[in-house]
Amino acid sequence: MVLSNTAKYFVPEPSHWPIVGSVSLFSMALGATIWFNGIGIGGWVLLIGFLGLVSMMFGWFGNVIRESEGGMYNKRVDVSFRWGMSWFIFSEVMFFGAFFGALYWARAHSVPDLGGIESKLLWPDYGAEWPTAGPGFDTQFTPMSAWGIPALNTLLLLTSGVTVTWAHHALKENNRSQLILGLFLTVALGATFLGFQIYEYMHAYSDLNLKLTSGIFGSTFFMLTGFHGFHVTVGAIMLTVILIRSIKGHFGPEHHFAFEAAAWYWHFVDVVWLGLFVVVYWL
Repeated sequence: MVLSNTAKYFVPEPSHWPIVGSVSLFSMALGATIWFNGIGIGGWVLLIGFLGLVSMMFGWFGNVIRESEGGMYNKRVDVSFRWGMSWFIFSEVMFFGAFFGALYWARAHSVPDLGGIESKLLWPDYGAEWPTAGPGFDTQFTPMSAWGIPALNTLLLLTSGVTVTWAHHALKENNRSQLILGLFLTVALGATFLGFQIYEYMHAYSDLNLKLTSGIFGSTFFMLTGFHGFHVTVGAIMLTVILIRSIKGHFGPEHHFAFEAAAWYWHFVDVVWLGLFVVVYWL
């Protein structure tokens, strides 16, 4: 059944995939908790939950793709998808906002307070200057320079924002070859970014002694950059799926919200990185 733009709202059949996803996420959380507490079976529980989550994504997203390509979604459904993706990205903004807030509070309030006269009785030799591990830490580390790999990664992500926008314009003009090329370049740039970030982490651990355990600087640095790297990975996977679908002939100039959703997410990742580059690496 193909719905027109004036037809009633499409309501899918009851699905078991939400239950599979919920159980899988719970298994991953439970497995990680058990594993972190030194119980070996936790790793297997985490793996089972992860495999269940992957199967849910293939199954549920596959259903959505088949429904979309079958013409079951009209503009009313499209609007609901847009609202859903908008709220999802807003929740991600709040997620990163919490970590940016923690970094701001540590630099602007906690560290200066710990260097005040009241704290000299506890830590008389502590110099309240950023970057710092914090009082009570003997760890010596070198902060990551902004003008090496971070600057290169900034260029890579900004370029990827241009290529995905180029692909979007090609799609709206029904230029399939430029669409595929633009998406391929975007995924390749994202993968290159991740490769440089892996190298950066290895350099930080082996040469700079900068680790997750390096006090407040190490924890905020790796939490912010690590979660961003995870989001780049998710975005690259999303764009890879869009690339495969584009090669198969999916999407049209007037019907391609899945592409737009992935592009929105990728631009969000770009903006977060700009904030990270300025606040974490540069200042």
